[in-house]
Amino acid sequence: MESFILFSIIIFVASILQTSTGFGFSIMATPFLLLLFEPREAIQINLILSLVISAALIMKIKKDIDMGILKRFVAGSLAGLPIGIAIFLTLDMTLLKIGVSMLILVLTVLLMLNFRINGSQKRDLAAGGFSGAFTTSIGMPGPPLLLYFSGTDTAKEKLRGTTLAFYLWIYAISLLIQVVFAGTSAEIWKSSAAGLPMVVIGLFLGQILFRWVNQELFRKLTYILLFFTGIYLLIQQL
Repeated sequence: MESFILFSIIIFVASILQTSTGFGFSIMATPFLLLLFEPREAIQINLILSLVISAALIMKIKKDIDMGILKRFVAGSLAGLPIGIAIFLTLDMTLLKIGVSMLILVLTVLLMLNFRINGSQKRDLAAGGFSGAFTTSIGMPGPPLLLYFSGTDTAKEKLRGTTLAFYLWIYAISLLIQVVFAGTSAEIWKSSAAGLPMVVIGLFLGQILFRWVNQELFRKLTYILLFFTGIYLLIQQL
């Protein structure tokens, strides 16, 4: 019973975060799901519920999606996905995650110091490529997109819409890869189904929160989540 309550709280909070910002489910849920489940189970539950959130919101947010950027993200991820798999199979994961965590922290500090970049088609492709590589190597597609969108001062509506639409693609292909190469189980799908009521409530509350959060508060929340990601990856390996 205690495990179920903890599981419900994790999914509830992560769902609100994902719905209100367009990111954060993996960042918030994965570390805690790993306390309750084996890695394969935690990752697949995360992928399934993230897909549900993106699919549930896609019609509501479609007007906020930048289709040009989305297409370039997807195209870039096609190159990044196999690179991430190769990295996962050949490099020491501890050193990789330490390197990634330090990079995220440094770039977040630069963004807080008002370092900005201009968006371009080539940089869109690169951001998608890094996101694809991050997905298949460490299971986190979000940080490259957050850093890129923050650096280009993207409006919160476009950030949320485009990111959630991209997640439909990247999480679906990642789940397929997981099921094919790592297998799945009835327990994973039962646990995902058990989390759906919390996802539904989180969807409702997250949309209310999104309307309440202004652009400046949204930016600060982005920095907090990026710091959390960087510090989590660093502490996990030390």
